[in-house]
Amino acid sequence: MTAQHRELAAGRWFELSLVEQLGNVGSEVERALNWQQRGNDESRTMAVERALELLDLTIADARNLRRLKELTRVREVLIDYFYADNRFGSSPARWRTYFRAFAKAARAGR
Repeated sequence: MTAQHRELAAGRWFELSLVEQLGNVGSEVERALNWQQRGNDESRTMAVERALELLDLTIADARNLRRLKELTRVREVLIDYFYADNRFGSSPARWRTYFRAFAKAARAGR
C-alpha cells in the first residue's frame, strides 16, 4: 500500500499527541461510515485504507507503546467490521462514540 498521507508518514505525524492522532483516524473512519451508508464501496474502502494507514503510524509511534494493546485491538476490530464478518459486533454508533472522545479532547487541547 502506498502512503496516502506522505507528509504525515515523513514525520509530522509523530509531532501530534495521541488524542490528535486518534482524532484524525476517527475522521477517516467517519468518512468510511458515511460512504458505507451511501453504498459507495470504493470510497468507503479508500477511507478505511487511509484510517488504517494513520492507525499504523500511531502504532509505530514509540510514545504510544503503553497503548499498543488498545491500538492493535482497534485495528483488528476495524478490519473485522469493514472487511470481515463483524464478530465483535461493532456498529457505526459505537465507532462514532469511540473516536468522538478523541476529537473532542484534541480540540480542547488547542
